[in-house]
Amino acid sequence: MVKIQDDLFEAVNAEWLANTEIPSDRPRIAAFDELVISNEQTLMHDFATIKQFDIPVMNEFAKFYKKAGDFIERFEFGVTPVQPEIDKLLAIENFADWAKQIPDLILNSQLPVPFSLSVDTDMKDAVHYALTFSGPGLILPDTTYYDPSHPRKAELLAFYADNTIAIMQEFGYSKAEATKHVENIIEFDALVAQYANTSEEWAKYAELYQPVSIEAFTSMITTLPVSDVIKTLIGKLPDKVIVYEKRIYDNFNHIINEANFERIKSWMLVKLLRSATHYLSDELRILGSEFSRKLSGTAQARSQEKHAYDLATDQFSQAVGLYYGQKYFGESAKADVKRMTTEMISVYQERLRQNDWLSRETIDKAIQKLDAMTVFIGYPDKLPEIYEQFTVSHDSIYSHVARFNIVRTHRHYEKFNEPVDKTEWHMPAHMVNAYFSPDSNTIVFPAAILQKPFYSENDQTPSQNYGGIGAVIAHEISHAFDNNGARFDEFGNMNNWWLDEDFKAFEAKQALMIAEFDGLELAGAKVNGQLVVSENIADAGGLTAAMTAALRESDADLKAFFIQWGEIWRIKASQEYQQMLLSMDVHAPGKLRANIQASNLDEFFDTFEIKEGDGMWRNPADRVKIW
Repeated sequence: MVKIQDDLFEAVNAEWLANTEIPSDRPRIAAFDELVISNEQTLMHDFATIKQFDIPVMNEFAKFYKKAGDFIERFEFGVTPVQPEIDKLLAIENFADWAKQIPDLILNSQLPVPFSLSVDTDMKDAVHYALTFSGPGLILPDTTYYDPSHPRKAELLAFYADNTIAIMQEFGYSKAEATKHVENIIEFDALVAQYANTSEEWAKYAELYQPVSIEAFTSMITTLPVSDVIKTLIGKLPDKVIVYEKRIYDNFNHIINEANFERIKSWMLVKLLRSATHYLSDELRILGSEFSRKLSGTAQARSQEKHAYDLATDQFSQAVGLYYGQKYFGESAKADVKRMTTEMISVYQERLRQNDWLSRETIDKAIQKLDAMTVFIGYPDKLPEIYEQFTVSHDSIYSHVARFNIVRTHRHYEKFNEPVDKTEWHMPAHMVNAYFSPDSNTIVFPAAILQKPFYSENDQTPSQNYGGIGAVIAHEISHAFDNNGARFDEFGNMNNWWLDEDFKAFEAKQALMIAEFDGLELAGAKVNGQLVVSENIADAGGLTAAMTAALRESDADLKAFFIQWGEIWRIKASQEYQQMLLSMDVHAPGKLRANIQASNLDEFFDTFEIKEGDGMWRNPADRVKIW
């Protein structure tokens, strides 16, 4: 029997690890996933029994949900709903014609283009939007998979090729035609992969802000009429474009040009057909998801019923979240979580006042940022206006999704000429998650995560709640002071409010956190300390602040607190999935999150009388403390 003194994660989760199986239609099972599955069952039951909803758009959702699960109708429609898009692509005869059509392709079709001009909050002017540039996504999970030495590269690309050929044959292409298109897309993908951002670069999102004047941007890109594209999308030329993928931008003319036109067309066609399978017959949607299951080690496709639920709730996500929040999230729980959040912010302020490695000037500005932090709990007060256009007719499910996507796309580019809405939620309330938004200095806790084992108003003690949702709340607060969030001020602007010597001290502490995780082995792969440092800083600060708050309670119980912390990170996953996450996920594996962060706190050793020689022992000098 494993003892907490040797392995917190294994000890507190022993029974769960022994008796829990990974569902066949998922690559993992974790505390988060158990809530997802429970919510899924609850909502599927509701949607099967409710005849009329109080939220008007939910009645359109109900029609769409029924249509999504009508696989007889989907079979009868066949692949014909996608044919207009295929014909549109086939009608493009040359590169010049394609270049002229790009604005229409972006705004009014489901055909992808191999670059992105997007509208995002301007990191340095957070009340306004900026136009941003990035490259296309890759076939494989991230750039590390393209290294010739990667053990899965050849296997995955071969599987992708065979799977794509099989999909294209279902659309009526001969094997020879399909093979040529697949060769083209793999060649084009390999070209892009040379210049794409690494996962580590994406993780340092504050460093991705690379503004380029509109004059320089439009002069640099010579193979497309990019000025015309931009003016069509947002109605004018902006002063600048924020380049997120510098190497793609620098090599744009080498990637997007007449010589590569046939590869680009194949890339667009294959991407279209693969994405369309999700909305067609049952045979095609199962075939179309084979590659993602191969990547993650998932045994089976989702059932028809679960697939229909996924598809419908994805399209109407905020509406479903509002329904969920209003029905299942009580005002009493909201008030209690709000109290805990206020307490955690207070703890942070006190810890900052007692900080011994920052100057008073920087401390005061950090407290000022905390004072300005906005907290959203439960669910938003309003729905996006676009849902008013989400009406359901007799068309195919594919045609509905295409129409909804066009509505979203037009709305996306319209926002450029409006002020940023800082009350907008970026997660629906039925999602089991939480987030910090640096450009609005806001923390958001959707209703769905406010359940056991993270939180229970009646079935968990305050110490348990602090070890669960308390640590999650403080984790999100801590993101305001991680390696990315620390670069943003109280208004959400990227602005250096640190004294130079203080930020150097902070970087030195970051280096310790990076070293603490870097190279640790799990599932036959190694942790990249640079990739996971932001989440680890947030975990460390969150656990420390939550513990401090728990100790203020009259019935404080640190044993219960740390056990709860260990339990919320319980997870079992396929080896393929774990290895994929180690290459691209900014979060450390659950076991390491549970064990390493606990072993950084002196109170953990005192609580469980952990001694040198125990598996959880960490020398006091090696315990990393930041916030």
